[in-house]
Amino acid sequence: MSKVTLAKALNAGLRTAMEADDKVMLMGEDVGRLGGVFRITDGLQKDFGERRVMDSPLAESGIVGTAIGMAMRGYRPVVEIQFDGFVYPAYDQIVTQLAKMSYRSQGKVRLPVVIRIPFGGGIGAVEHHSESPEAQFAHTPGLKVVACSNPVDGYWMIQQAIACDDPVIFLEPKRQYHGDKAELDLDATPDPLFTSKVVRRGDDVTLVAYGPMVRTALAAAEAAVADGRSIEVVDLRSLSPLDLGPVIASARRTGRVVVAHEAHVNLGMGAEVAARVTEECFYSLEAPVLRVGGFDTPYPAARNEHHFLPDLDRVLDSVDRAFTF
Repeated sequence: MSKVTLAKALNAGLRTAMEADDKVMLMGEDVGRLGGVFRITDGLQKDFGERRVMDSPLAESGIVGTAIGMAMRGYRPVVEIQFDGFVYPAYDQIVTQLAKMSYRSQGKVRLPVVIRIPFGGGIGAVEHHSESPEAQFAHTPGLKVVACSNPVDGYWMIQQAIACDDPVIFLEPKRQYHGDKAELDLDATPDPLFTSKVVRRGDDVTLVAYGPMVRTALAAAEAAVADGRSIEVVDLRSLSPLDLGPVIASARRTGRVVVAHEAHVNLGMGAEVAARVTEECFYSLEAPVLRVGGFDTPYPAARNEHHFLPDLDRVLDSVDRAFTF
């Protein structure tokens, strides 16, 4: 396959999953005839029909509730929430029904539902279109939460999420849908879904990121070379379960850790990573685990979002702080 964007890779992954299992079906606002607002489902209704790629009413709670019922009848629904800020009307269905059904039934009822959420900012959208709700779902037992950061992971991770027998919140960095391209090796053996991964080796600082911030982290690592600093970058990929093995191994070597994400810093994923790395690596650390993220305010208007989102300079400032202790 030639080089593809994240959007094309996700489309190909959905197509492959639908070809492999006729119980896989897609639901959401505009996913059918339009192919989704970001064109992730482009052409799938044409090829698989309206019974497997269904346009839904503008009613997120109803979409997820319907998916729960279909999963109980043996289907594998893949739901698209058109934008992150509109997942909250479905929050009740997700945390009180979808997340609890397996535990409530002692494993007799499994709900293989994937909820795809375009998340994060950077596209100049209006209110409710640029949020990062991952910590709220990662905090909910019974849900699995993953975030892809590149086309290769997008292609494999969406198929693995669909094959999972538990509900998966699948986060897609919308600002990278049509960005960097990568070549897919369709014969490759993918990394297991619920694992983190070192995506750049380094010796002086461990920089942990996921989703849209991985690209920023890699750019920061490249820029830091000019200052004589070697940054190791870890892509978390899976936020729940949280695989901290590569992070802890890296922290023990470098002695310094910075966690970067777009979401608000207060009680975010960075706080959990910082606490657990400190517990595991206390005697190896040369500095406290530092966090850089969105400010603790509602997501701002589009003209100000470049102030809100952590950029290369803010990430490098945190790296510099790690050397001041």
